[in-house]
Amino acid sequence: PCSPAQKLVFNRVNGKRPQVLLPHALAPEECYTAAHEENVRFVYEAWQEVEQQLDDGQRGESARGPVQYVEKTPNPRLKTFVPIDLEEWWAEQFLAKIENCL
Repeated sequence: PCSPAQKLVFNRVNGKRPQVLLPHALAPEECYTAAHEENVRFVYEAWQEVEQQLDDGQRGESARGPVQYVEKTPNPRLKTFVPIDLEEWWAEQFLAKIENCL
């Protein structure tokens, strides 16, 4: 049983971003603050830029840019490591919140 979702307002007041609050009922097990979501968004966007620069460098489009580190002797325990797909994770969290609300 969820309470009605809060209405999001996108009007800017004095040029400032409005504060968006997540209803507590939508995320009882985990509550993300606006600062947390902003940090995640920042890291994600910065990483997208790095990946783009790496792709450009591999195609020879960029003389300078990030250098990809490759370990000479990889740790065998990390052989099965799979990095997390943040977009997929966020989508799963979003859908779980919706399903919990129905």
